[in-house]
Amino acid sequence: MNEKKLLHYTGKAIADFKMIETGDRVLVCLSGGKDSFALVNILHLLQLRTNNKFTITVFVLDQCLPGFDDTEIRAWLTAKNIPFVIHKEDTFSIVKEKSKTTNYCMLCSRLRRGIIYTYAKTHNFSKIALGHHRDDLIASLLMSIFYKGEISSMPPKLLTNDKQNIVIRPLCYCQEKDIVAYSKEKNFPLIPYDLCGAKENPTRKQMQQLIQELAKINPKIPSNMLHALQRIRPSQLMDHSLWDFKSLLTQKI
Repeated sequence: MNEKKLLHYTGKAIADFKMIETGDRVLVCLSGGKDSFALVNILHLLQLRTNNKFTITVFVLDQCLPGFDDTEIRAWLTAKNIPFVIHKEDTFSIVKEKSKTTNYCMLCSRLRRGIIYTYAKTHNFSKIALGHHRDDLIASLLMSIFYKGEISSMPPKLLTNDKQNIVIRPLCYCQEKDIVAYSKEKNFPLIPYDLCGAKENPTRKQMQQLIQELAKINPKIPSNMLHALQRIRPSQLMDHSLWDFKSLLTQKI
């Protein structure tokens, strides 16, 4: 049941935002967590269902974290006959050296993103697929409002700043609880997320807990937040770049 639901919402997201087209070569990033494993499995099933109208290649970045072992990931991908690349680059040493003067996770994320973008561009992949889901998007929205003072989130489809890569998030309509259940059903060979020693982002955790508490009062709140990202009404906000407030005039009839 979870697989059917995830297939439906992933397919809908792909269609709604034209994420994947015939002939696309999609680089699917696999971190070893439940979300990225679900993404790989769902996209592989969709590839087969469309008679290979697009192809996927899984990209695993070995950042030389202590205890990182890709043996089970390799075996899982090989058993499913999914092409993959294990790219090794020691970003852990860089992050560890700089961690006293900069945000640990932010630097790691920036380095990882740069490696992925460069690989995709160099090897002519048309899309880069990431495993962020609905709950990531709406938590990011609250984090942005509360801590950055702006309205932003994770777009389902993004053209990178250099215009060289398109990043897609096919799970953007999928709920985390369904992915959790799916991961247990499929028994994915998950890699522990805390190998680097960093703790889960406490701010993101707080936002997720806040949304969960609000959902107990009104279960529609999470889905309403996602819909809000698709229904922006500039005239009801106060961004001067979107609306020329100083020049507003009534029109005489």
